[in-house]
Amino acid sequence: MDKDKIISELSFKAVRSSGAGGQNVNKVSSKVVLTFDLNNSQSLSDEEKERSQKKLKSKLTLDGILILNCDEDRSQLKNKEIVIKRFLELIEKSLVIPKERKATKIPKSVIEKRLKDKSSTSEIKQNRKKPDL
Repeated sequence: MDKDKIISELSFKAVRSSGAGGQNVNKVSSKVVLTFDLNNSQSLSDEEKERSQKKLKSKLTLDGILILNCDEDRSQLKNKEIVIKRFLELIEKSLVIPKERKATKIPKSVIEKRLKDKSSTSEIKQNRKKPDL
């Protein structure tokens, strides 16, 4: 995965932020909307696209477009940096191949110890009973 190549495929849009902020909110477009077309990306291989689509299924549109927003800061430039950082982390996490789990065997000594403990507990409980005369 080449970060520079992926970043060049991103498209940004500046939008007015919602919520409180006084007059600044009405005049300044500081919110940044990032869009990335996963299906038509040249920087990712087909295998990587497939893996990303599976992991990012809930975040993608029906057309396979990833949309991220950021309106944390009053500066458009900082919001753009934040959203790019978020996007790269998201893509890196989606491309990680999980390790296959190896089933482990229970050692014989552990099984024997468990059975021994069970029998000793059973013996203790038997000794609590009143003897049959």
